[in-house]
Amino acid sequence: MDKRYDVVIVGTGVAGLYAALNFPENVSVLILSKRELGLSNSSLAQGGVACVLDTVHDNYKLHITDTLVAGKYKNRLNAVEKLVKEGPGDVLKVRGLGVDFDTNPDGTLCKTLEAGHSRHRIVHHKDSTGKAMTDGLIDAVKQKSNVDIIENALLYSMHKVLGGFYVSVLKDGKSLYFGCNYCLLCTGGIGRVYKYTTNSAIATGDGIAFAYMLGAKIRHLSRVQFHPTAFAAEADRERFLISEAVRGEGAVLLNCHGERFAHNYDKRGELAPRDVVSNAVAREALRTGSEKFYLDITHKPADFVRNRFPLIYGRCLEEGVDITKDRIPVFPCQHYLMGGIDTDLNARTSIDGLYAAGECAHTGVHGANRLASNSLLEALVFSRSAAEDITKKLNKYGRKPLGLEPAHLPITGKKMPRGFRSQIREILQDTYFVLPKPEKYEESYRRVEDIIRRLFAERYEISSDFIEAKSIAVVASIILDEVREGNND
Repeated sequence: MDKRYDVVIVGTGVAGLYAALNFPENVSVLILSKRELGLSNSSLAQGGVACVLDTVHDNYKLHITDTLVAGKYKNRLNAVEKLVKEGPGDVLKVRGLGVDFDTNPDGTLCKTLEAGHSRHRIVHHKDSTGKAMTDGLIDAVKQKSNVDIIENALLYSMHKVLGGFYVSVLKDGKSLYFGCNYCLLCTGGIGRVYKYTTNSAIATGDGIAFAYMLGAKIRHLSRVQFHPTAFAAEADRERFLISEAVRGEGAVLLNCHGERFAHNYDKRGELAPRDVVSNAVAREALRTGSEKFYLDITHKPADFVRNRFPLIYGRCLEEGVDITKDRIPVFPCQHYLMGGIDTDLNARTSIDGLYAAGECAHTGVHGANRLASNSLLEALVFSRSAAEDITKKLNKYGRKPLGLEPAHLPITGKKMPRGFRSQIREILQDTYFVLPKPEKYEESYRRVEDIIRRLFAERYEISSDFIEAKSIAVVASIILDEVREGNND
């Protein structure tokens, strides 16, 4: 064992970073970052953080109701109440750590409207809120003397032992081994299970796969959110998001004929929840026989658009689209996961000592569909709760001795054949997209299970390709098993 810690946090998005900041100085913490610190789904979040900070024009009940409506009332009510009531305090704490949210001339926080919200309650930093938050939290974490950070550290093995865990990490071609009493998984989403996604390159469901292989309860993994307005690039696997906030500021959706259509499917039109709008686009595509769709904000003043959405403006300009003059080509693609490693209100999983927070966790907050800008709030509230719960246990039980360290498998082996990941992405994209194809569930599940058998049958070289292939295979298998068995409701 190279070193032991009280806590190992896997993942450096908002959840992992904020959790680290909520441990006292006498708790030793190791943060493992799969790649460089700034690469995460959190850093790609554009819209903002939804929270009730103005109790004159807004209130907790309204935010709770909006969340339940978007989630089709399949949410865990106590988790939603915790999110909405505790979230504002965490947002203000993050602001106090130096995160630069946009403000009005009088110094109050700017609040915008997004689809599914009944009030202007989303605080933001331009259209790059996630990056502003992760950058600010990274700076704060680096000041913590009790926190060690290892970048480009690929988790490839987890062992549960008496008193805690041993984790194995690949760093610069060598193995590192760490022990801990508690482990917090903040590994993000599963976007790379799909052919097209808004997620970062590292979103391969690793934490979910490791938790599943340890025996943790996984819940509602088939609750996948498809964002209706991703930039419709011709070839890019990672499609950049055209934020919900663009529609919140007045952009309209147009079909291939240049006609507005969203109101034909739902009276809320472009401001209906994401799954409703995505469904409307998919059904309109079938009706018109075309996947050409556009988001149009050209009726707004050019200076307003450039100043409010500088990131989106710049990215679209790189693609030859000036959003102040041109319609933006859009189409739904995989965006977010509502299910994951099942947790309670303190982020505890079904395995003693194992916690999960952020997108990899199923808190029950989102129900069947996530309300816009609740994700960063969820990451803050439940990662802090994890840190507080772990700290209480450390104070009560102390530093427990760890069981015998397991034998470590060699990282050398055969080169994994190419193509496994591409096959899985094609299967999920075809079988379980906005309008699923139940007639293909059984066959697709058998195909994925065959890939899993092949991955686990040989001793392949430990590499990011191999670990990620195993992760997305396990995740795809769970999703398809849920839907074919009808357990996704």
